[in-house]
Amino acid sequence: MSKLVISGHVEHPVSMTFEQLASLPQIADVSRFDPKRTGDAVALSALVALAQPKRGVKYLGLHSSSDDFHASIPLEPILDRAFLIYRQADGSPLNAKVGGPFRFYIPNHKACHTDEIDECANVKFVDRLEFTVEKGFDNRPHDEAEHADLHAKQ
Repeated sequence: MSKLVISGHVEHPVSMTFEQLASLPQIADVSRFDPKRTGDAVALSALVALAQPKRGVKYLGLHSSSDDFHASIPLEPILDRAFLIYRQADGSPLNAKVGGPFRFYIPNHKACHTDEIDECANVKFVDRLEFTVEKGFDNRPHDEAEHADLHAKQ
């Protein structure tokens, strides 16, 4: 079974199972934020409360080891809006066909008003969240051509 690792500059690094995520406060039916998404999620703020990032943390690293995709985004603009989808509408773990085991999602990412948060910050196949003081590893596309190429490969 997949685990979500929360690490970096935090007081309480954790490795969470599906059942442990289910025990946290839930965001039921994420389709109300985006009709293209389904299932249930845990708010980023609940994960932050659990891990307790240390003073000076400004970035959140989103890591997917299965496809070697990484994004490092500012924490403050997404803290109260982002969530981690982990459960399908039928109650089962999120399937890889829709970005599982965990899919990080920022509703209306453009409302964050920063160039560092784009569509590619909605990372699929997440297995690790990393809190950092400075911008971490980020291999998102840098221009429209790279972005189109990335999606053509999927």
